[in-house]
Amino acid sequence: MNALMPLGMVSEIPSSSPKVSTADPAVAEERTDYFVERDGKVFAGTHLLVDLWGASNLDDPATIDAALREAALVAGATILHGHFHHFTPNGGVSGVLVLAESHISIHTWPERDFAAIDIFMCGACDPRRAVPVLERVFRPGRTDLDEQLRGRVV
Repeated sequence: MNALMPLGMVSEIPSSSPKVSTADPAVAEERTDYFVERDGKVFAGTHLLVDLWGASNLDDPATIDAALREAALVAGATILHGHFHHFTPNGGVSGVLVLAESHISIHTWPERDFAAIDIFMCGACDPRRAVPVLERVFRPGRTDLDEQLRGRVV
């Protein structure tokens, strides 16, 4: 695992979150799972797959980082950590914001004016509120959006 640390793939800081045991009923009552109940459905969270075509600003990690951070905050999420990698000068960028409510990730192909973005959020967040922020920054000619409800309770 230490080999992954220089790549930013493993956190140097161990989790400070206490282990929660459901064996003690008092502890189990205090635990919140942050599942969502909407329109008669119960699920873990909403996962948006956002494809931006004819987009711009896809080769600048600082612009991409700022856009994803703004999008996360507008959606009501809590940012824990971000990591962005610029493949070559004027090349694509891959990155992720780890959120308390899940994540936002992006992969860009500036040579094709294309970005693939995943927004997965649970709890009270509304990932759909992030999309206009991304459209304002990246100015796509077309946005394709697919929504999945993850962890549906049936």
